[in-house]
Amino acid sequence: MVHYRKGRPLVIISSHSKDEQVDSMPQGIRVHQYGGPEVMLWEDLDSRAPGPGQALVRHTAIGLNFIDVYERTGLYAGALPTGLGHEAAGLVHAVGPGVRGVTVGQRVAYAVTTPGAYAEEAVVPADRLVPIPDDVSDRLAAAALLKGMTAQVLLRRTYRVAKGTVVVVHAAAGGVGGILVQWARHLGAQVVGVVGSEAKAGAVQALGCRDVLVLGRDDVPARVRELSGGRGAHVVYDSVGKDTFFTSLDCLRPLGLMVTFGNASGPVPPIAPLELARRGSLFLTRPILFNYVSQRADLLRSAKELFDVIGRGLVRIEIGQTYALRDVQQAHRDLQERRTVGSTVLLP
Repeated sequence: MVHYRKGRPLVIISSHSKDEQVDSMPQGIRVHQYGGPEVMLWEDLDSRAPGPGQALVRHTAIGLNFIDVYERTGLYAGALPTGLGHEAAGLVHAVGPGVRGVTVGQRVAYAVTTPGAYAEEAVVPADRLVPIPDDVSDRLAAAALLKGMTAQVLLRRTYRVAKGTVVVVHAAAGGVGGILVQWARHLGAQVVGVVGSEAKAGAVQALGCRDVLVLGRDDVPARVRELSGGRGAHVVYDSVGKDTFFTSLDCLRPLGLMVTFGNASGPVPPIAPLELARRGSLFLTRPILFNYVSQRADLLRSAKELFDVIGRGLVRIEIGQTYALRDVQQAHRDLQERRTVGSTVLLP
């Protein structure tokens, strides 16, 4: 049981009548100004009791995502100072009034819109928590949830990929990219992976992607047309942004869908709608995961489908590297310089 005094938890360390109680001061990352990795500071954080509809989660693993870089640099600006991180896994330590379906001691994972997961613990809305199946580890859940639900939304809702769909996946060796490649193949799609270096091509081929193109080496639009019998792709998933946007448009067949869902190379500049018309009446969308899973039923459905394909071995989540949370500055450097493969997990 967890008790609270003036909004701060007391951790019970003895079950005797004269219980010895100590204040717990959680630690985590705070950003006071936008900039490079060096602006992320390890600090003491205020611990607070969960309010109505909230739960306190003690983290065991934290996911690293490119959105964290965008928020640290100010591309996605908000109020300062701020925490960082949108997904984590751990144990429910306490729940607030009115919480149903979430219990103390339960293993859970979450992906939320408000940053703050780069910490030893966090208070989050209880309706954003999803149970972790017994056959999925905390590290795997933290590595997979945000990226995996993103892939689920892109493949099952943004565009309904099916047998015979020609799919182009940029950054195919990355966290979301690797999931997209495997899941699209399971759905029967013809998948063309695009990577930034020869070294990453082998990693994508190991995921079962036969056709892997390298930016700077291959004429990507020409090769996509060749591989698709001269027609082009039905859908392109592009998380790179500025550097590959028009390359991606040129990969599409008439009436194809351009899905731009990331800005690893910078935001896409404004474009004239005529660019879509002249390439064959293309469609363009910029989806955000949280718009698709704002309702709890949609959240649980997306997470369940993700954990199902993982549990059946249809999608393998590669945790390419782990870092201590205190070493998050180096983790961000490696992510931005494209030295990471697969998913990255931070350990509190």
